[in-house]
Amino acid sequence: MNAKAKGARRERQARTILETAGYYVVKAGGSLGVFDLVALGPQGARLVQVKSNEKPRPAERKRLELFPRFPYTSKELWVFYDYQKEPTIETVL
Repeated sequence: MNAKAKGARRERQARTILETAGYYVVKAGGSLGVFDLVALGPQGARLVQVKSNEKPRPAERKRLELFPRFPYTSKELWVFYDYQKEPTIETVL
C-alpha cells in the first residue's frame, strides 16, 4: 500500500472514531493545512493531525505548536501504529 492511501485510510479511521463520539468532522482539503481534521462537538472543537507509524518531524511539530488555539479548542496529534486498533493521542500545546 502506498503512503498516500495509508494516510487516507488512517484519516478515515480517525473520522469514524470522532463521529462515533458525537462530533461533526470536516476534512481539510488535500491535507494542505496544518491539521487534517476539524471536529466540532460536545466537548468543543478539536483540531487533529493524523500520522501513521511516526510522529511529525520537528518543522511540522513547530507549525502545530504555533497554530493559534482558542479556549474551547484542542490541538491533537493522533498516531496510528500498525497492528494497534486505537491511535496514540497527544495534546499539542
